[in-house]
Amino acid sequence: MYSDEASVRTLLEKVLHYSQAEQTEVVFSGTESALTRFATNHIHQNVAESDHEIRVRAVVGKRIGVATTNQLDEESLRRVAAQALEIACIQPENPEFHSLPTFQPITPAAGYSPQTARFTAEERARRVGIIVQLAKERHLESAGAFSTNTHYTAVANSLGIFAYEPRTDAECHAVVMADEHGSGYTQRMDTDADRLDFEAMAREAVYKAERSRNPIDIELGEYPVVLDAYAVADMLQNLVFMGISATAVQEERSFMNGQFGKQIVNPKITLYDDGHDRAGLPQAFDYEGVPKQRVNIIENGIANAVVYDSFTAARDGKPNTGHALPAPNGEGPMPLHTMLAAGDATLEELIKGVDHGIYVTRFHYTNPLHPVKTLLTGMTRDGTFLIEHGELTRPVKNLRFTQSILDVLRGTSALGRERIQYTDYLTIVAPALRAERFNFTGITGV
Repeated sequence: MYSDEASVRTLLEKVLHYSQAEQTEVVFSGTESALTRFATNHIHQNVAESDHEIRVRAVVGKRIGVATTNQLDEESLRRVAAQALEIACIQPENPEFHSLPTFQPITPAAGYSPQTARFTAEERARRVGIIVQLAKERHLESAGAFSTNTHYTAVANSLGIFAYEPRTDAECHAVVMADEHGSGYTQRMDTDADRLDFEAMAREAVYKAERSRNPIDIELGEYPVVLDAYAVADMLQNLVFMGISATAVQEERSFMNGQFGKQIVNPKITLYDDGHDRAGLPQAFDYEGVPKQRVNIIENGIANAVVYDSFTAARDGKPNTGHALPAPNGEGPMPLHTMLAAGDATLEELIKGVDHGIYVTRFHYTNPLHPVKTLLTGMTRDGTFLIEHGELTRPVKNLRFTQSILDVLRGTSALGRERIQYTDYLTIVAPALRAERFNFTGITGV
């Protein structure tokens, strides 16, 4: 496994030497991952995997070709460099392409934890056992997974870029079931596995499961809501896909089109992307070897900026913000460290501000309906409760919804002071929030 800077640099320099293209970029991705799964209060699977990949982007004039391999012997490296060039030569020209990026100094990010990198299966089992044990004591049933991962990423190109960094992450999520209707959820993520509080996670999921028994039906329609951090983060992940990329704006399919400089949500809302913020999973550079810049996407409610890679930045004459994904991809640049600034309220204070409304732990099976209108549909799950006179009272059957995300953010009256990292496809850092209106359209029957 190539896992140190010197050996990875030598590997990438070989590929650059073998390439006959006018410009060449080489990206190395190596991963050592381990996962412990549990269900019915028992660990049933433990797996570990090591993988690596070389991705070569060759440029001939305005033609671009990409080839990949997971074979790192000399012949395979020569072959992948040649394949990228062959693919470039048969591609149509892209008249808007200018060049691969050139070197910029990179500030290291604190994204690596030695504790996580050497975490063992026995240590994962002990931590998972904390959740399982509390579920057993309460005659409940737990299921979930705990993973620890080490990533090695390096980028080199023929214009002088070389960037290397190791990163780690540890993530655990669990569902605790009380019966066919009662369930609770918990999730935590960090670069350092030792910072995950499994006692708190166990209590959170068990508490929600026990309180969710015997849910009631409610009249459908608009309600004030308190969305827990899981629900907020899921909502924001969908917002990212609806148009925070420069590509989406350039193709006029973003909710940001025509809105820059305008107040689009409540002034309490500041949404930003920052690869160096330790609240997330720090990352120093993107997949072109360009240093990551903080981007204030929505600042005090005002639409401010989107993220760029080298291609979209050249197209718009804008600075490259360091948000390239591995080439090629159809989505363009992407914010991978999106964060909603916290407020100053406790969760209890958010709930106290609602006389008659709904508390939602998290969403399930969310799908965008209309990116420009930010319409989202989905279901509630694992802890939906009625709020009466500022207190959580009865559990509610899970609800379907169709709702504009921007309308939720316009109607946000308070934000929580504590944030969590949520991950599905992207990693989002978000607090809970209270909003004036949320449109519930149906009951899921579960």
